[in-house]
Amino acid sequence: MTTDPAPSAAAWHDEMGIALEEATAALVHHDVPVGAVVIVDGQVVARRHNEREKTGDPTAHAEVLALRDAAAALGSWRLETATLVVTLEPCPMCAGAALNSRVARIVFGAADPKAGAAGTLYCLASDPRLNHESEVVRDVRAEECAALLTDFFVPKR
Repeated sequence: MTTDPAPSAAAWHDEMGIALEEATAALVHHDVPVGAVVIVDGQVVARRHNEREKTGDPTAHAEVLALRDAAAALGSWRLETATLVVTLEPCPMCAGAALNSRVARIVFGAADPKAGAAGTLYCLASDPRLNHESEVVRDVRAEECAALLTDFFVPKR
């Protein structure tokens, strides 16, 4: 299998829409609205949202859950042809999980200036000192993704 050439940010509009649906689902159980989708050969193989509040599991970030589901669906932890699409730039844990699963590409919506590890605060996804690098596509439907998070956090501050 080969990885498709890198599509532009606009090419990921529909997939980010699925991630936004997942993010909205997190609101039901009062989790931070982040959604993630794993795409392989143009097909959705996994889609999840944050479940930390729901499960009490600090690792239950949307990206980690989606990567676990994708590995189970594909029968391998190596997701070398996969694209991870997420509404918020992955944190160090999630960027590490993406790298350890060998995803080809990370696509995200809103940048995270406090914990972003795919280019904003850290560059784990493209650090040549690590054993794998993922292409990063940023700012896909960024305003929508950021608005969902802002709407969630404003009443809490």
